[in-house]
Parts: sequence; structure tokens; C-alpha cells
Amino acid sequence: MSDHYQIFGAELSPYSVKVRAYFRYKGIPHDWLPRTDENMAEFQKFAKLPLVPLVVSNHGDAWQDSTPIIEEFETMFPDPSIIPDDPALAFISALIEEYADEWANKYMFHYRWWYDADQQSAARRLARDARPHAADIDIEAIAQMLRERMVQRLGFVGSHSATKEQIESSFIRTLKLLEKHLTHRPFLFGERPALADFGLAAQLYQCWTDPTPRKLFDQKAPNVAAWAEQMQDPSAEGAFEDWDSLEATLLPFLQAEIGGLFLPWSNANAIALEQGKEEFSVRLEGKPFKQAPQKYHARSLAILREGYAGISDKGLLDSILTTADCQKFLRQQPL
Repeated sequence: MSDHYQIFGAELSPYSVKVRAYFRYKGIPHDWLPRTDENMAEFQKFAKLPLVPLVVSNHGDAWQDSTPIIEEFETMFPDPSIIPDDPALAFISALIEEYADEWANKYMFHYRWWYDADQQSAARRLARDARPHAADIDIEAIAQMLRERMVQRLGFVGSHSATKEQIESSFIRTLKLLEKHLTHRPFLFGERPALADFGLAAQLYQCWTDPTPRKLFDQKAPNVAAWAEQMQDPSAEGAFEDWDSLEATLLPFLQAEIGGLFLPWSNANAIALEQGKEEFSVRLEGKPFKQAPQKYHARSLAILREGYAGISDKGLLDSILTTADCQKFLRQQPL
């Protein structure tokens, strides 16, 4: 029997649609299974954690966590590759994907559960996805329960009244910078999607489906919206570009969002965990950003640092990272 896979996921999960888009791009045979009450027993049979996405093979093998899933399947299905040939650009792609998973998720989650219209929209869609055959009155009750639960989780991504402006400014700046970068190319690194595209487009696509950020897309970033939609079922249109052609519009994004926000925050998070703190504060763009430290983020930063250390010729990469104010944060030990 040839290999076939099931992806247990959710339409409102950026990490689920990220994996689904990757499987579509690779042409990997699969079925998309929304995690509903009806298939919960099958999901729990294979899931080590109560999280989507979960990928299960017809041989009973199972994988969770979107980035390790993609890394594993890239070894099994290497063509068309999502890794630029240039090691420097391959690392930059991985760095942007890490930013997407750990920082862009902040503004995705913030917009979804901060404003009333977005709360109502997301809660109803989540309820309907979980109980597709339920009566409308039951959906409303489930939606209200979900809404209350998720709003209480805003603090987990660092979203509160003191950080609201910082998070929303990051989102708006990302739209503006990517809008310019994507004006003359279909994907972040040229004419085919890289790992970075799958990670960042998944977060921004979720924003695009919510009422408040959708208006910002319409006003500021039609190219970004088209890219995020295209990344739901992408196809290669050509080759990756080199840094000389990417630099003018990609470097400002690296400087502002990754060197200016994400890596300082991620480094501070790792330090707080080492010191056993229950809360940490880091100055981002001259303002304090406070939240509780998160273990997963520290682990993923450590993996990123290991990847950086393993690159033998860092000439071009260090030039990029130093200019973007990123290099100092990628040392093996926190600053």
C-alpha cells in the first residue's frame, strides 16, 4: 500500500493550515480531517499532546508540531525544495519561519481575541468547525464558552493593555514592509515558496480571515493578502532569488521585526527561564514589553542557535544578520 496521510487540523489554526499548504505543495497524498467531536477518539489515539496539527500515516506513524513535521517530510519529499540553495538564505528563511511561529502569532491571536467583532466571528467559526451538525442554538452556547476561554488566554501571548499598541504596530509595519517586498515577486524568496512563506503566510492568512485585521489588509496590503491566499495551495513558478535582488526590500523587514522585536524578546524570554522568573520585561522600541516566560520559545531559540552555529561559511550570513541587528542574539548563550 502506498503511503497516505491524515492531517487532523482546524481551519482557524495557523499551524494546521501551514502543514496542509505544505502537503498540497508537495503533492503528498492526504486527507484533511477537521478535529471534531466525531473524530476525537481517533485523534486521541495518536496525539501525544491535545494540539493540532497531527499527521498520521496509514502505517500508524504520527507526528505533531508544525515545524518538525515539515522538516521530517522535507527529507522524505525533497522536491520541489522549500530550502534555498544558498546556506545564508536557507537560514534567513528558517529565521523568518521562527519569527512567524513565535512572534507573528502574537498579533494573530491578539486581533482575534481583543476586539468584539473578531471574538464573535472566531468563536462561532470554531464552534461550527467542532460541531458541524449542531443546532444553531447549541453553536451559540459553545461559541460563548470558547470566547470566554480564549479571551482569558490573551496574556499567554503577551497581549494586554500595556502591549496592545506594540503588537498592533508590529502587524501594521509587517503589512507595509511585505507589501513592498511582494510587489514584484510571488513569494518571499523569489518564484517558489520557502519555509518562511509557509510559516508567515499561515499567521497572516488567519489575520485576513478576521474582521478587524482584514480591513487593514484592504487598506494597506493587497499584495500581502494575495500572497497569503496563494499560499493556501502554492505552486513553484521558478527559482529562488539571490540576496542581491532580495536585500532592498527584505532587509528592512529583518531589521524592524526580527532584529528590533522578535530576537530581543526571544533572548529575554530565554534569560527569564534560566533565572526562574515568573514574568519578564524587555524594552522593545523604547517601551517595556511584559509577559510570563514560555518554555517552548526558549527551546526553539536554542534550536535556531544550533542551526546558526552549524553553518561553516558565515560570511554572507553574518553580513546580513549584523546589518539587521540579529547576529548578537544568535550566539549559543543568551546575552
